[in-house]
Amino acid sequence: MPDPSISPSNAGGLSIRSTRVTDFEQITTLSNLPLYRAGTLRLPYQSLEHTRKWLESHGSGTLSIVAEIDGQIVGVAGLQRLEGRRLHAADLGIGVHDQFTGQGIGKALLGALIDAADNWLNIRRIELTVFADNAPAIRLYEKFGFETEGLLKAYAFRDGRFADAFAMARVRGI
Repeated sequence: MPDPSISPSNAGGLSIRSTRVTDFEQITTLSNLPLYRAGTLRLPYQSLEHTRKWLESHGSGTLSIVAEIDGQIVGVAGLQRLEGRRLHAADLGIGVHDQFTGQGIGKALLGALIDAADNWLNIRRIELTVFADNAPAIRLYEKFGFETEGLLKAYAFRDGRFADAFAMARVRGI
């Protein structure tokens, strides 16, 4: 059962829904925000075409959702189920609009994905990487049962220097 403390109704008019290809303009705008981009592996100046193709490429192993407030997309998150002998696992990605951080949007998106993973997709292991300097995100993941499994040194080049990241995972049932 979903945890009622993470329902979108507790986040001041926030709604969670599946992504649509027609969201490409708002998601591109979101992806180009400096703080949003800094937490991802995205390059600056994402194009509308790139985002549209990304949305169109989502197959049956992808669950992609957005958070909206009054028709404005303020967050994007998704699970990508792995294949073969890793069918029990999925990669997670999440990002929140620069002006809407700290307002429960990440919590609502993460809660929705974990509910789907546990109760609808039978995903046992959810994996993610998070930059080591992103303390708010790390705290959120830990609240949802994610544990740090390792440090990835010089994981990505960001803002003129190499940045470390943590490999984190949540494994249900152990």
